[in-house]
Amino acid sequence: AVHYAEPGILVTAFLGAKTFLAEDVRANLGRVAALLRSFHREMPKHVSGAGFMFWVFHVIRDYARTLDEGGSRKRGELPRYLALADELERAQKLLPIVFGHNDLLPANILDDGRRLWLIDFEYAGFNTAMFDLAGAASNAGLSDEESFAFLTAYFMKEPDSEIRRSHAAMQCASLLREAMWSMVSELYLDAPGIDYVAYTEENLVRLDAALDNYRTKYGTKP
Repeated sequence: AVHYAEPGILVTAFLGAKTFLAEDVRANLGRVAALLRSFHREMPKHVSGAGFMFWVFHVIRDYARTLDEGGSRKRGELPRYLALADELERAQKLLPIVFGHNDLLPANILDDGRRLWLIDFEYAGFNTAMFDLAGAASNAGLSDEESFAFLTAYFMKEPDSEIRRSHAAMQCASLLREAMWSMVSELYLDAPGIDYVAYTEENLVRLDAALDNYRTKYGTKP
């Protein structure tokens, strides 16, 4: 919780809260959905200055340029990743623009026993709600049934077929972005104890599973 802020100074409270794991997200779908719905609706009232836009498909295309220029070991896969991003982007249903968190790993949700908190706003910016909904689902490994319940809780009604398709496609996009972020990190970061190559491969395996699920249900054409 922020107590005071001005240029060069930030005073925050230590929450002493539990950091969520994937199973905590799955066990608290209604609470997480309510947190996101409130965040999406209320945060634009508190943001000033030029608005930052986070559009995952642009991010993927930009990562591809960085990976190509940096001679990534995955350079040969970039055309396939870009074609996939285009396919997934075409599957998106038009939704209102909200202020998104855009990095919904389970560890970015805290529970102090009374309420949930979001932390780590490095990627926060304007987006549709679908990227946060998909990121929360893909990063927590939600099943199709859990995803349906999560969307129902967020929209406060059962999602239609277009929303469900958009959500499944965006989960793939979320995993592709995470994998490509890790590929970029392979080139330019050297954090102690972090194996970016292994993290890249882990996310590509998860992407393959999500993409297989998506194409089994919806095929390849929007």
